[in-house]
Amino acid sequence: MNVAVLGATGMVGRTFVRLLAGHPWFRLEKLVASERSAGRRYGELVDDSPEEFRDIEVVSLKEFLKDPDVGLVFNALPASLSLEVEERLAEEIPVFTNARAHRYDEDVPILVPEVNPGHLKLIETQREKRGWDGFIVTNPNCSTAVLTVSLAPLMEFGIGRVHVATMQAISGAGFSGLSALAIQDNVVPLIRGEEWKIETESRKILGRLRGEGIEPAPFEVSAIATRVPVLHGHTEAVFIELERGSADEIRGAFESFDPLAKFGLPSYERPLVYTNVPQPRLHRDRGRGFTVTVGRLEGSGSFFKYVVTGHNLVRGAAGGSLLNAELAKRLGYI
Repeated sequence: MNVAVLGATGMVGRTFVRLLAGHPWFRLEKLVASERSAGRRYGELVDDSPEEFRDIEVVSLKEFLKDPDVGLVFNALPASLSLEVEERLAEEIPVFTNARAHRYDEDVPILVPEVNPGHLKLIETQREKRGWDGFIVTNPNCSTAVLTVSLAPLMEFGIGRVHVATMQAISGAGFSGLSALAIQDNVVPLIRGEEWKIETESRKILGRLRGEGIEPAPFEVSAIATRVPVLHGHTEAVFIELERGSADEIRGAFESFDPLAKFGLPSYERPLVYTNVPQPRLHRDRGRGFTVTVGRLEGSGSFFKYVVTGHNLVRGAAGGSLLNAELAKRLGYI
């Protein structure tokens, strides 16, 4: 299947391109970027691009929209550009997007494939309600992706409330999102809009499919988001109240969590690995960046705490979206 990457020269777009190199199902045919990049070879714009894509000529978004001629689109454009572009493309083509533009639409899933694969049924709702042949599937905010992979195995214990403090890598702000002087020797305890995203998206992802929408999970999620001087890899300290379960049972649930193994997806990696002291520099590339590392589990009674870390550009962005597309194809939606 021929595919396109929109926003191919940005940080998430480059990650999409890297992960699609040699992919057995998806053949990257079109790289879409800004007008100033159009007409140039991808290898001229991205020094470390995979060899197989270096000679592809980048096209502008305006030109691409005239004749997409692909079977699937991965979107790494900013949210400000994505709203109308995604809807226009989804009339004919499946769109798997990293942008937030449609995350909160009732009929659009925020998908983490190991966590809520059943929410793909909303594709049928979209097509019926909107008259589309394609559809839109979003992936969550990068911190939410890491958090919900760790929360999914704990749903069986009855989650009462979740509090999380994030320590987010600077690459999450994009190429020009944070100056060196702002982050060097510093922790920035505010990422605008991030806390609301974590709180809202987590409850949608962990919620139940009800009719033509999602009933959010009934428990509270409260977040504080900080930016720290780490290049890649978001780390999160999670404090959780459960209705039942012991530390040994919780660790066992972490270690046995592996719902995608049976599907044979090309990008599959074990989603969750327990390590005593998770650290981004040591563990962000585990499983090519698809694997989340959890550890430091402590607690008893109803209250427990743990630390989780994951690669924000792979698990939290492009890699999550690629897994979404692979699962949708495996389940017959593409």
